[in-house]
This record gives sequence, C-alpha cells and structure tokens, in this order.
Amino acid sequence: MHSVIFDNDIGIDDAMALLLLHYAESVELLAITTRFGNASITDTTCNALIMKDLFGIEAPVFQGAAASIGKRLGEGFPIHVHGENGLGDIDLPAPQSKVEALPAAEALVEVTKEHDGEAIVIAVGGLTNIAQALDLDSNFAGRVKRLIIMGGAFGYNRHSGNVSPVAEANIASDPQAADIVFRSGMTIAIVGLDVTHEIIMDRPYMQSLRECASEAGKFIASSHQYYLDFHHSLSGRFECPLHDSAAIAYLLAPDLFTTINQPVRAVTEGIAMGQTIHGDDLREYVSSAWDDVTESTICIGVDGPAVLELCRNILSKAAKIRD
Repeated sequence: MHSVIFDNDIGIDDAMALLLLHYAESVELLAITTRFGNASITDTTCNALIMKDLFGIEAPVFQGAAASIGKRLGEGFPIHVHGENGLGDIDLPAPQSKVEALPAAEALVEVTKEHDGEAIVIAVGGLTNIAQALDLDSNFAGRVKRLIIMGGAFGYNRHSGNVSPVAEANIASDPQAADIVFRSGMTIAIVGLDVTHEIIMDRPYMQSLRECASEAGKFIASSHQYYLDFHHSLSGRFECPLHDSAAIAYLLAPDLFTTINQPVRAVTEGIAMGQTIHGDDLREYVSSAWDDVTESTICIGVDGPAVLELCRNILSKAAKIRD
C-alpha cells in the first residue's frame, strides 16, 4: 500500500491525477495540499474541496502557498490553458467541505511525523510547499519515503520547455523552491516533459473514459475539452499530453518508465530561469555548485500506450464502485 500526500495546484490534469489516486486500490491518500499555479490559491483550494465532495474523497485538504518564495517566470495564471476556474470552466457546485486550519507546509511536516518513513509526496505543481516544509523542519526530508515530481524538462526525446525554450511550467513557477528541494537530500523521482509528451490522449481516448468510468470519466472528459482546444490551437490536433497523471503512473508502475540517476539543479535567474539541469556523476566539475547534490531519478523514456491503459483500467473502477 502506498501512503500518499498529494501536493497540487488543481487544474484540469491535476484533477485526473487526484481521481487516479482516489480509485487506485494500492493507494492510501493521506492528505491533499494545495498551492497557486494553474489558478489562484483560492480557486485551486476550492477545486480540491469540490473534488472531495463530488467523488467522496476522504483525505483532508490543506491550503498552501499563494505565491512563490523567489522570482518566478511570468505573471498571473494560465487561463488560456485551464480556464478561469482552473477546471476548463465546466459548471461546478459550491464546495460543502471545509479546508483544514493548518497551512499546507505545516501539514506536510505533521503528516510525515505521523507516517515517518512511509509517506510518499507526489507534487504536480511548483515546489513551494515542499520547500517551506523543509525550512520549517530540518528532519522533514528524512521522513519522506520518496518525493515524485511532475516537472522539469531535460531535452530527452527532443522535449524541452513549455513556458520558455528550456523551462517547464511547474518548475518555472518557483525555481528557487525547486532548487532548494533538489539540494535537500530527499529521495526524488522526476517525471518531466521528456516523458509526459510521449503519452498522448486524444478524443477517442477521452470518449473511452466517458464510457467506462462513470461520473469520473464524464468529469475528466468534460474538463479536458478546454485542454484539448488549447492544444489544438498549438498543433492543429485534438490531443494533449498526460502530465500530472504520469506521476501517478510512475508510482504504480515504475517498470513502464526508463530512468537515469543524476544530480539535478534548477536555474533561478537569467535567460534560462526555470530550467532543470542534470549533472554527470562520472565528471568532476570546476564549479562547486554541484558539490553534495544527491542524485535524483529522472524519467527519460516511457511506454505511453501502457500508461494510458493503466489509467483507463484504474478509472474504470469508478463505474464498478458506483454500480
């Protein structure tokens, strides 16, 4: 059983990832922590509470960072990608559930104390909450079993940045936080654009979710229409990458991914701000910037069709539960 804290900025793809965690039989969802990103902190927290209500998710919701701890790339929120409400502007009820009083960073500290060495943190937004938890408690890094990050891009499979030529959106939303996390000594796995852009959902796939996954499938398909329209404006095709859910797939089926282990840092200023760079453990560098940076596991290849089938199989359980 995987004990998971889900750290997110709930937009369209985060919502699908949350539903995968909810319906996966091998996952115990301990907590949901929110931050700004795909929408404002008010909207992302509201979205988490709405998801909790709609799908009977028991995990408590903790509100986190409203802004980055350092400079970020860009301003505002990606309304053109996720809509005004972060969930493709589909009609949503007002939430009935309430957010917990404890801030997200403090919740990360406390929940990992309760599940020392057992909690896996899956972060599918920027890493602000994680960096703040590290600042609050010097023992936090050692208590986390693993941190799985959806973020970054290293140029594998010819995939680089999506908000600059080299920067991926989540890392670019708080590069300083990302660099703190990469240098923290935590056990880290990075699921970046190198692999998420190799896992492609199209309209037939969305229709299959609508048909096999009951209300969860309808929710995913409806919210993703906005996302598909955005990607159509870029490529001329009604298809989109599987970003945040790829991190869940890595948790559940790491054998579907090809990985390397190398030290990683994030660029915090200048023209390459937000870029993720990995070193080479066979080299000795003149720069001291790589001294004592522990290795992260970096995903560089993936069986895309198998990941899509895994996601569909998990979500199909929603229909069985409803029946």
